[in-house]
Amino acid sequence: MDARHFFSDEEKERVVEAIRAAEAETSGEIRVHLSADSCRSGVLNCAAQWFEQLKMHKTESRNGVLFFLSIKDRQFAIIGDAGINSLVPEDFWEDIKNTMSARFKEGLFAEGLSEGIRIAGNRLKAHFPRQTDDINELPDDLSFS
Repeated sequence: MDARHFFSDEEKERVVEAIRAAEAETSGEIRVHLSADSCRSGVLNCAAQWFEQLKMHKTESRNGVLFFLSIKDRQFAIIGDAGINSLVPEDFWEDIKNTMSARFKEGLFAEGLSEGIRIAGNRLKAHFPRQTDDINELPDDLSFS
């Protein structure tokens, strides 16, 4: 399956709106990448490669977050940059992943992803509140491979 067709246009727009709403409250930068390829090296390694390829490590505060979905492998990962990971507990992403997994098991992928994005945004604003001079450093649209 082509990753671009995993979500309907309406679902894509809901996910992008979740990103925009989350980023309205935080200087954190959230991206979503969907991959149709198999992650032979593991979903975390694939996510880390895409994190770098999408230049998410280039934000000023190192506060990028990638939600990576491997469609073929039916796995996903959430990766935060060094600025986030240096401030939050090790299990910071686990309950977000658990919430998303529960929705995914119901077949509600866009809803689970949007909910995970909202939770991440709420948590990020505690460490990276939006500033008056904040600029959107990374695109909000979904990326695909």
